[in-house]
Amino acid sequence: MVNIDDFGMDTITLAGPLEAKLRAVREGGFGQIMLAARDIVGHPQGIDAAIAAVQASGLRVTGFQVLRDFEGLTGHLHGYRVDMAQSMIEMCKALGSPLLLACSSTSQHASGEIELVARDLRKLAMLALPHRIRICYEALSWGRHINEYPQAWAAVEAADCPNLGLCIDAYHVFATNTPLGPLADIDPAKIFFVQLADFMWNQVRTAEERRDTARTFRVFPGEGVHNTQMAELARCLDRMGYRGDYSFEVFNDDYQQLPLATVVARARRAAIWLAEDILRRSTPLPGQMQLRRSPVHTAA
Repeated sequence: MVNIDDFGMDTITLAGPLEAKLRAVREGGFGQIMLAARDIVGHPQGIDAAIAAVQASGLRVTGFQVLRDFEGLTGHLHGYRVDMAQSMIEMCKALGSPLLLACSSTSQHASGEIELVARDLRKLAMLALPHRIRICYEALSWGRHINEYPQAWAAVEAADCPNLGLCIDAYHVFATNTPLGPLADIDPAKIFFVQLADFMWNQVRTAEERRDTARTFRVFPGEGVHNTQMAELARCLDRMGYRGDYSFEVFNDDYQQLPLATVVARARRAAIWLAEDILRRSTPLPGQMQLRRSPVHTAA
């Protein structure tokens, strides 16, 4: 059984009860997990039982998702979203998660003014700061105003908070056909998380098609039609010095009807493809794949 240090899975990728998901991920050789809120609040024995299951699994929690439609609102809508954010932060803390994922707003009531977006992201980060939680902001490819990672980075940079950073999601990058050149303008230390998934046609032309594909028919890296772009993205992040976690966030209606072990095996093949064929990581221990990179040494 391989131990894949840099790569993990999202519970949202798998069907079934939380304990079964956690066990399948662990038995599949992964050591980390990104938790979806619905897997926690939907536990039949309640949130405390869900937290206990996560703690007993031995998996390292990399993040908790997802806070939606937070930024750019005013009045009672803003107050409502602040309440939701505080509850999400509390759950995030209880789970021992170091990171809360927030995605760009799709609300027709949200402003796209960068100053307002940055103000709200700063407020969100400050709410999380006393709990030692980082906020990871992601551009949804069907976001109303922010739908590509350079726009998300502009908002994060303008907010200028130490615990606020960026999530790079391969699906959204490919869905909007966003070039990778702007990655060079991003501080790698401000990329807090990377999510990986592909899909099986070359283009998704409308926001509705991007949303529907994202929610029902993503596939694992190596299974879609963007292998070249996936390899380029992984190498680009590696060259620029990204040293964080990767997670497979693969919404797929077909996978929801397959045994957990089958889906996890597909994820493991994707991790091995990225590690050995693309990033060419070594395997120093027999029967164990050690992928964690050594620390970055910056010039004085």
